[in-house]
Amino acid sequence: MSAADDGTNVSIHYTGRLSDGSVFDTSEGGDPLDFEVGAGQVVPGFENAVKGMEAGQEKTVTVPALDAYGPRRQELLLDVSRDQLPDGMTPEVGQQLHMQTQEGQTFQVRVLEVHDETLKLDANHPLAGEDLTFDILLVAVA
Repeated sequence: MSAADDGTNVSIHYTGRLSDGSVFDTSEGGDPLDFEVGAGQVVPGFENAVKGMEAGQEKTVTVPALDAYGPRRQELLLDVSRDQLPDGMTPEVGQQLHMQTQEGQTFQVRVLEVHDETLKLDANHPLAGEDLTFDILLVAVA
């Protein structure tokens, strides 16, 4: 049997949980996740956990925030004037919005606070700052 290593393609089933045990993502009941090891298609800690595994092998690994989506960054909390919103939009706390940089890149933000003239938005990845636990089953290595 060959083991997963840089340059190999793998198919895995996984369940991702937060430190409180709640599931944030799973492939259970669906197709396995396919990716090339070493290509940076998944977070580094997850990719490192798969390296060395063989088809049929299972493991549970906890990936620290620094090897997942990184720490929460204060500079990604943004105060934005309401006049930058589309006309007629009524933002609500918790709502997900898409913003665009001057270069045309789109990114997702979450509304934290709504005030008369401004909004406080969070551009951190929703899982930033979280240690993540994954149950992994390596289905195939190619």
